[in-house]
Amino acid sequence: MNSESQQTSGNAPEWSVSDLSGALKRTIEDNFGFVRVRGEISGYRGPVASGHVYFSLKDTNAKIDAVIWKGVFGRLKTRPQEGLEVIATGKITTFAGKSSYQIVIDSLELAGAGALMALLEERRKRLAAEGLFAEERKQLIPYLPSVIGVVTSPTGAVIRDILHRLEDRFPRHVLVWPVRVQGETSAAEVANAIAGFNALPVGGRIPRPDVIIVARGGGSLEDLMSFNEEVVVRAAAASEIPLVSAVGHETDWTLIDHAADLRAPTPTGAAEKVVPVRAELMGFVADLARRHAGAMLRLSDRRRSDLRALARALPGPEAVLSGPRQRLDLAATRLAPALARNARAHEQALQALSRRLEARSPRVQLVRLRTQLDGFGRALAAARGNAVAGERTRIANARDRLATLETRARNAFGQSLILRRERVTVLSQRIERAFGQALHRRADRLASLWTLIRSLGPEAVLSRGYALIRDEAGALVRGVEAAQPGRALSVQLADGSFGVTVSGGGESGGTRPLAPRPVRKTSTPGSQGDLF
Repeated sequence: MNSESQQTSGNAPEWSVSDLSGALKRTIEDNFGFVRVRGEISGYRGPVASGHVYFSLKDTNAKIDAVIWKGVFGRLKTRPQEGLEVIATGKITTFAGKSSYQIVIDSLELAGAGALMALLEERRKRLAAEGLFAEERKQLIPYLPSVIGVVTSPTGAVIRDILHRLEDRFPRHVLVWPVRVQGETSAAEVANAIAGFNALPVGGRIPRPDVIIVARGGGSLEDLMSFNEEVVVRAAAASEIPLVSAVGHETDWTLIDHAADLRAPTPTGAAEKVVPVRAELMGFVADLARRHAGAMLRLSDRRRSDLRALARALPGPEAVLSGPRQRLDLAATRLAPALARNARAHEQALQALSRRLEARSPRVQLVRLRTQLDGFGRALAAARGNAVAGERTRIANARDRLATLETRARNAFGQSLILRRERVTVLSQRIERAFGQALHRRADRLASLWTLIRSLGPEAVLSRGYALIRDEAGALVRGVEAAQPGRALSVQLADGSFGVTVSGGGESGGTRPLAPRPVRKTSTPGSQGDLF
């Protein structure tokens, strides 16, 4: 038995862990390259730092790990949530690090209308808890708006129905903000359109609407999902312009209907709710005008009757003037005695003023002033004598102090002059020493620089056997191409210069003999020649 088991194990191929894992991965991916799995989302973890999403799909008996890559997650119409029943489309693969299999999801959809309704109900409760659907937040729709903003598709029948209904009832200025009413970008476009109408300035180039209609025709629950998105609901609740929701047919309800200020069963119904019937309004106004004219006529008649009754109750002119006449007669009899008393009172007041004026006559005032002036003169003379004596005393004291200060200043100046002379002597000695030292340093430096110049000068170079060759103009000859046959040149050496004539052609790569000319000394030995 043992020998058989050993023989069997010896014939089986050996696998490494990596090879076995790769073979299982290829087998599973080949057989389950495209699958649709229905299950409930469990253990959902939102996008991690890498942007990928991880969770599990489970039912009553089993569970499978799921992953959505970052690029796919951004394109999903239905976003995964904990406890949501979905249908996931993707492929089955393995993860060698955990020896497990998982589904890589490419698309995600809700599993039936029941799950979608549960999702909408959960979203409705959450938004209602925030107060977005509260009745006290809703605004009144204006009775007759001047400008109506419509958010809908520009190519559908909805906008035509709204325009025709407005034309029949009461033509108004209509602004259409074109949006997609279905698809991935529909919700964002509708929210941006509502915010855009609210951002228009009052009195600007584009008129600001007095009311906004968000309209769409009927459709399935999935077709109307754009109007159930949270971004659309929040935009409708935040609108400062009154908003009317007209999405779907009478039986269709979306979350924007709860947030809108008014819900219309159809787009045509929305047009009927925002404007009245022009003929009915004109008839109503005409009826009000007739009623107003009749009321004014009745009021005028009643006021005229009241005026006649009041006129009969008024007294006659004689009765009205009898009392004032009696009061005038009584005042006339009292006027003469009152005038006499008034004259006597004024005479007494005048006499009192005369006595006061006599006491204040110029003669009396002049005598009093002369007396005061004499007193002031005597006081001034006494004060002048005292002031002169005091000034003399102050001048004598000042002269004494000035003499004392002069003596002190003379002594101090003499001592200061002695100290300054001694300091000048010390500074002069220090300057002489410093100048001698600086002059010695400069002389040493000049000698070293002169030695350096002599070592770098052209005489040092020429003394080592080099020569300078010049042409007739005195310019240096720097190459053989300038030495043309028959050309006169001058050669400068360390102890003098002489002229030569070129006998060969000026070619590079070889030398040509130069015909000597008579030697012409230009400098004496030991003198500095020209560098160039």
